[in-house]
Amino acid sequence: MEVTLTPELERRIAEKVGSGLYGSVREVVRESLRLQFLADEAKGQRVAQLHAQIRVGLDQLDRGESIPGDQVMSEIKELLESKRQP
Repeated sequence: MEVTLTPELERRIAEKVGSGLYGSVREVVRESLRLQFLADEAKGQRVAQLHAQIRVGLDQLDRGESIPGDQVMSEIKELLESKRQP
């Protein structure tokens, strides 16, 4: 596989190798890809969790388990106010 990098990416990779943190360009690229794949996986898990939470909320609404919007806004304002105070 052959990949063409921008001059900026080449410079940044060279800096990592030059810092002694990595022994070669190959090590920098491998570690970068490994971290990107982990981040992608974590993002997918977060999205799945959000979907599950949304589903719970929609199910609650279907069962008539809701509170009025003005009450929600009041509770949010109270929460924000409590976070502002030391």
